[in-house]
Amino acid sequence: MAKPVSIEVWNPNGKYRVISTKSMPGTRWINLLIQNDCRLEICTEKKTILSIEDIIALIGDKCDGVIGQLTEDWGEELFSALSKAGGKAFSNMAVGYNNVNVNAANKYGVAVGNTPGVLTETTAELAASLSLAAARRIVEADEFMRAGLYDGWLPHLFVGNLLKGQTVGVIGAGRIGSAYARMMVEGFKMNLIYFDLYQATRLEKFVTAYGAFLKASGETPVTWKRASSMDEVLQEADIISLHPVLDKTTYHLVNKERLAKMKKEAILINCSRGPVVDEAALVEHLKQNPTFRVGLDVFEEEPYMKPGLAECKNAIVVPHIASASKWTREGMATLAALNVLGKIKGYPVWFDANKVEPFLNENAPPPAACPSIVNAQALGLPSSKL
Repeated sequence: MAKPVSIEVWNPNGKYRVISTKSMPGTRWINLLIQNDCRLEICTEKKTILSIEDIIALIGDKCDGVIGQLTEDWGEELFSALSKAGGKAFSNMAVGYNNVNVNAANKYGVAVGNTPGVLTETTAELAASLSLAAARRIVEADEFMRAGLYDGWLPHLFVGNLLKGQTVGVIGAGRIGSAYARMMVEGFKMNLIYFDLYQATRLEKFVTAYGAFLKASGETPVTWKRASSMDEVLQEADIISLHPVLDKTTYHLVNKERLAKMKKEAILINCSRGPVVDEAALVEHLKQNPTFRVGLDVFEEEPYMKPGLAECKNAIVVPHIASASKWTREGMATLAALNVLGKIKGYPVWFDANKVEPFLNENAPPPAACPSIVNAQALGLPSSKL
């Protein structure tokens, strides 16, 4: 018999039983569920990552839906348990769902929700923050100051890289990659080179227009270039930010050979998925090239780092916080809750998962729809025409 898991209960007499495997930011998501006759149970176990057994215990004998986290292994066992408990709805509080076996969800008829459309600017901002911190060696300088080592100004003390006039490279110019590129181009007057299977027309028009504005102001205009290969970006850019999806084709996209193609003083940023980078090869490259720098928000085997990475002074590492702005995390919680609620209520799926503003407007009721269900087509769920 599974060990009981501690919970906090909201609206105990609610008709529908919904589980959240973690406490989430904000209260709107809670209020939306309880206002729609849901009994909400929030796990309060003092564990960062719940085991499969923990989640099965939470699901119990009757459960209509679960809001889960990307650290949990949602596969055959959990979807089977949820289905047996009468549940047909699950949502990650995340845009990614690499932790979810969607085929298993399809087998048991469980809708899988995610939360795109709310992380774009927040994630791009962190990538830009890591870029600036790496270029100007801010973390190293902060540690130096706190250690009491500063005894006066020196000409060579923590000399970093100027961004203005340099080239920023973007691998994957989708929503987040394009938002990051705009920040770096407009904020620091950097030139752009990008690689994507699809042409980023809007991004190109933005850089062209900004370049014309600078030229009219008597300044050097910025430029853009769509590379014919990823290697072209690696060879030409001073800062490279990775924004691809993670699949078989992008696993270890940046490996030993590709690291060797980059400039000696280049900066590599990864706020996408950890396995896109061969982390062991990166550690060796950092050790052998002290002027090469990296900013990482994600890791190959989270929550762990490869041996030696923590000791590299030319690496900035943060614990998967790209989406960690108050507005974004509260929005993610709301969208995840509405995915589960919408499926319970039999609502259709929203027509565009990236146009989520109507769901986040606190001054109006959310649309009667599921914001984003990744397996809607497989399950034959209707689409909203609102």
